[in-house]
Amino acid sequence: MELEVRHLRLLCAVAESGSLTRAATVLGMSQPALSAQLQRIERFLGGALFVRDRTGVLPTPLGRLVLTKASAVVPTVDELIRASLRATQGGTRRHHFRLGSINTPLLSGLVGALRELHPGCEISTRQESSIQALLDHVSDGRLEAATVGYNPGYEFPARPGVVVRPVVLEPIFVLLPSTHRLADRSEVDLAELADEDWVLAPPDEDQTRQYFAAISGYPMRVRHEASGRLLVELVRSGCGIALAQPTIDEVPGTVVRPLAGSPLFFQHAISWHRDSALAPGESLLADRVAAAYETAVTRNAAYPEWRAKNQAT
Repeated sequence: MELEVRHLRLLCAVAESGSLTRAATVLGMSQPALSAQLQRIERFLGGALFVRDRTGVLPTPLGRLVLTKASAVVPTVDELIRASLRATQGGTRRHHFRLGSINTPLLSGLVGALRELHPGCEISTRQESSIQALLDHVSDGRLEAATVGYNPGYEFPARPGVVVRPVVLEPIFVLLPSTHRLADRSEVDLAELADEDWVLAPPDEDQTRQYFAAISGYPMRVRHEASGRLLVELVRSGCGIALAQPTIDEVPGTVVRPLAGSPLFFQHAISWHRDSALAPGESLLADRVAAAYETAVTRNAAYPEWRAKNQAT
């Protein structure tokens, strides 16, 4: 292998987070994939870069040396990308970026990243319920970029010219009425939900039903189809329970709980056309969006607690 900037970004992410699990979340990778990549980097550099302790991971003396150099190189490369983008814009051209999104915490990060990379750009946004529709819009030029996502193993077919860049892999939690029999638990076992009624987004929006059945071993008994605020209201009124992003706001009358063993995950991603003005800065764009995601993790108490519990693994 050859050492690349993306490898330096990985090392910096591990050092900054102090945890392989948290770094994998920020980088949009699974923890096994990150560990395997880290091992390849360590073999290339000739020694261990991190050691584990009870609080997470710490750099070795070799690791501190490498990180000192990496922390100087990565910002320099980022500035090179920004300068190149400014130069290709000729200083006067104003880009107009049309963005699409599913219900995701990534959109605000994408808007902020574009404003940083393309000063003076114009941005408009639209929400879609269908990930497939968003990818089609990016492919045919009706959108410059979109925040999308999928369950691991249930990726959508590639569209012509469309790049899909994973950003954050997050656990799926469950949303319960505060009066639910399991609401006082710190985590909920998936097997205990076999007889529950569910509130779920319409089946054309994603492949959650198939993914859930494959992992849980039983089908969801969906009584209500809804998304967004209506989904939350149906759960709060006791009509059923729902799967939830861990960054969901815990509104009065509901509780957000992690699933024991974290059996379910959702991969957040951003997509753009490979010929668009976004392509030259794709790595920096993904990094900025992942960093912005971190501002959403404290919307309820359950997610920070889950991360603290899993940060040393």
